[in-house]
Parts: sequence; C-alpha cells; structure tokens
Amino acid sequence: MAVLENCEPKRVFHYFEEICKIPHGSGNTKQISDYLVQFAKDHDLKYVQDEMNNVVIYKPGTAGYENAPVVIIQGHMDMVCEKNADTVHDFDKDPIKPYIDGEWVKAKGTTLGADDGIGIAAALAVLTDENIQHGPLECLFTVDEETGLTGAFALQPGFFQGKILLNLDSEDEGELFIGCAGGAGTTAEFPCPMTAAPEGYFFFRVTIKGLTGGHSGDDINKNRANANKLLDRFLVILMKQYDLHLALIDGGNLHNAIPREAHAVCA
Repeated sequence: MAVLENCEPKRVFHYFEEICKIPHGSGNTKQISDYLVQFAKDHDLKYVQDEMNNVVIYKPGTAGYENAPVVIIQGHMDMVCEKNADTVHDFDKDPIKPYIDGEWVKAKGTTLGADDGIGIAAALAVLTDENIQHGPLECLFTVDEETGLTGAFALQPGFFQGKILLNLDSEDEGELFIGCAGGAGTTAEFPCPMTAAPEGYFFFRVTIKGLTGGHSGDDINKNRANANKLLDRFLVILMKQYDLHLALIDGGNLHNAIPREAHAVCA
C-alpha cells in the first residue's frame, strides 16, 4: 500500500512517492535522471539527456494550442541529504521513507526531498494528464542545484527553445514569484593553538539536538533556533564561570540547512 495514495492531488503524490524510492542526493543523480528518461519512453514523449544528466521532456500542445508559445516547466533532481545523528540511513542507497503527520508529509529521521521532488512530481503529473489544455511544453530537470546550480550552468544552446519558464522550486502554494535568490559562500581559516589536556580535569560532552532546522534561505526569518549558536552561547557562559578547555566542537551538516544538532567535548 502506498503511504501517500490518499493525498491530493493524487497524480502528483503518486510520482512524489516514486521519486522518494530513488536515491537522489546532490552528486548522485544518475539514477533519477535515468528514471525520467524511462518515464519519457513509457509515455512516448520526446526527450534529451545531456552529459551532465540534465533531462528535458517535450510534449506537444493540445488541440487548438499547437502554436501557442512554448512554456518551460523546470525543477531540479537533487535533494539536500541530512539526517538525525541517531538515524541509520545511506543516502546513496536507501529510499526516503515518507509518512503523514496530520496535514504534513514528513520523512523518518531524514530530510524529505520535497525540494525539489514535489516540483518534479508536479511536472510529471502535467505530462501525463490528458485533461489539461496547454501549449507546447518543455519539462526541464537539472542536476545538482543544491550544490551550486552546476546542472543549469552546463546547459548547452538548443537544449530547449521556450522563452517562458516556470520554476517549480518555491515553497508557497498558490503564489507566483518573479525574481531571483542569490547566495554567497565564505571560508574562514584562523590559527588554533593546541595544548595538552590539563591534569586533574574531567571531560564532558554537551549536545544540542531535536531542533526544527529548515532551509537557510526560506526559513531564516522564522525564528528557528540554530544549534551552533545555542551551543556557542552556552559554552561562553561556562567560560565566564570556569576554566573551560575546548577539545572538540562540531555542528550542522550542510551550508544551506539551519543546523539542528551540534556537540562539543570540553574539560
């Protein structure tokens, strides 16, 4: 029994659950790319797959709309792979396990991959729906958006023809956005003198976990706690009261996810 079979719209959630079965983290998109190619073959749709594993699937316009402007429907294949520390999951091999929690679809101990699996599923639903009237469609699926848009940057002239593009990678239902989000990466290096552990001190581990997390762009204004910041603030308080020595500190997993967990070992 499919977990999401009663979710609406059924066609979208059917394909989303199929996508969840296929490992598709950034840098591991060959399998999902081939799935899209097989989808096109199964539905007698023209397609192209490039050397980067980007895929475009073409569908002619319906009767009366054959000469309408071509519309590109675009989404990305890769997902952010993050899991709780106590979750056993290999993102290169294991399927995502979705479940329904009230009005939400969630994943067990891992990121769900709705960014952008639900966008791909919506495009596939459009491609297989015979009741929608539309002009010529070019459904474009790019790889490795989460790690720097490398799939999009590798697109070659002639891969698609449309001038109107709808990007299915937003989080707000029923709203259209005109614009572009930017980002920047910073690497900081500084000296960290090491000293021997002092005699007579005891060691302890401090852990922050169980936070909500979220996307570092879209969720950054929702007052969600950052595990790294909470841990740092706590250690600063201890340092003001005790002769604290830091042995190890680590937190977060990805540059575009609000850290849910962090830990430190101190003396």
